[in-house]
Amino acid sequence: MARQNSIFRRFAHFFAFGFGAGKAPFAPGTFGTVVAVPIYLLMRETPLAAYAFVVVAMFGFGVWCCGVTERDFGKKDMSSIVWDEIVGYLVTMFMAPAGWEFVVAGFVLFRVFDIWKPFPIRALERRTPGGWGVMLDDVLAGLYAWCGVQAFALLRI
Repeated sequence: MARQNSIFRRFAHFFAFGFGAGKAPFAPGTFGTVVAVPIYLLMRETPLAAYAFVVVAMFGFGVWCCGVTERDFGKKDMSSIVWDEIVGYLVTMFMAPAGWEFVVAGFVLFRVFDIWKPFPIRALERRTPGGWGVMLDDVLAGLYAWCGVQAFALLRI
């Protein structure tokens, strides 16, 4: 049983670390967001309901795998956990118009809000334990960035 448990833990860590992107020697959150870009590009043509379903499923999976990883390493929301950045970027890009400028704008806006953590993101991050805390602050940063991408789209029309 311990062996099987160990396999599941390594599986959780692999995803929580964004397939290895979180082990980057600097700016792991940015590298995690880079991993999200091709995932978004593969998903962008899917129907909105399917896109939303996948993102919600990835969020739920992230609560689990990030929580396991945080517990195993004994650090709250450690910087090498980047699954939350992947999901946050996918939230940012929900219903984004096609075009490289929106991919870049979403990337920049998400990173700005993820790093800055305007109210209530920082408070939410501090008060919410485990995998929920790891995931929720990035989803909220993604929602802020989503507003920016949608505003950018409206201004470009």
